Amino acid sequence: MVMNCPGESDVKAMCAWMRRHQPVREQAEYWKVVKGQMDEVGPIPRYIFDERKYDNWVQRCHKTVDEATSSVILQCTGLGCGGFWDRMKVLYWLARVVRVRDEEFGCEFFSNLPVSAHLGNKTLFKSAKLMQQHGFNFLISWLTDYLISENFGRSTVFAFLNGSFVSAIERRPRELRPSPQRRSHRCAQAVYSQELSTRHHVLPPLEHFSERIDVECGVLYVTEVENFPLVDGFFFVKTKPMTLVGLRMTTTGEHHTTTSTVRQFAECLAAYFNGWEELFRELSWEMIYVQHADSTPMRDWQRCDVVNSDDVSTKEKQKIAAFWNEKVRQYQVSISSRDSPRSP
Repeated sequence: MVMNCPGESDVKAMCAWMRRHQPVREQAEYWKVVKGQMDEVGPIPRYIFDERKYDNWVQRCHKTVDEATSSVILQCTGLGCGGFWDRMKVLYWLARVVRVRDEEFGCEFFSNLPVSAHLGNKTLFKSAKLMQQHGFNFLISWLTDYLISENFGRSTVFAFLNGSFVSAIERRPRELRPSPQRRSHRCAQAVYSQELSTRHHVLPPLEHFSERIDVECGVLYVTEVENFPLVDGFFFVKTKPMTLVGLRMTTTGEHHTTTSTVRQFAECLAAYFNGWEELFRELSWEMIYVQHADSTPMRDWQRCDVVNSDDVSTKEKQKIAAFWNEKVRQYQVSISSRDSPRSP
């Protein structure tokens, strides 16, 4: 377990000092390498400044999580809960101890958190596969604050399993329209708030997926693939017609997409779900862009750009772009740790 980790600015200063006699461009390249390694294994100097040690350590970390059993992964229930991990636990060296200040009561306490966002995400997705639903939902109720304030990104989508969090933001999504003339439309999540996602389903990479499954409402679908096209997670709402709601975590003020990305997403869903071709024709589509409250909020319609691509014909690109502009509804919502009361 790691304590007193240097901050990113501290590590950057170390890099600048170690390469102070080199040209600025080489200093920048060195920092880029170290930053990438730090994002993987955390700000641990003995690994991020030595490529051989880094390679060995990251392989060991990945192997530990990949081979973790249900009993081992249950150790993750201590993450973010203020207690200390026993050093004999298998995953203890994937955690760091941080000091947390409670603004409400003015006191400080120690808590365990993943040593890096990358390893935290990997462990969380493994937990999602192995833990019982009730236990995983309880874990998320404790980790929602961490997923928003410390590790905003792909794994933040799990916060939508926390009923208290969803209730806190259900009326907040703001519609993004391509033009003022388009009639406004409330998002399905707000209208049908009683149909919250209380279960999740982790979709494996397509190369490890053999049999299609049926579409279910009230299930949060997430994928193990880090660069899954278009969304970080999605769920279906039982409306007439049924609504597909895509969730995209983003820290930027805009997040445009392309016709080829939309096509890849549709192809993936056709491979995962039974009867997708028929369902697609009747389906309503919504995109919710989820941003941290400290980010510049989106205010404009997010385009689906037509770009040159060998795998999509001109006619099909135009068809996809027209579908995006005419059929897809977009919403933006900003979230913060204040939206995550710690209750299961």
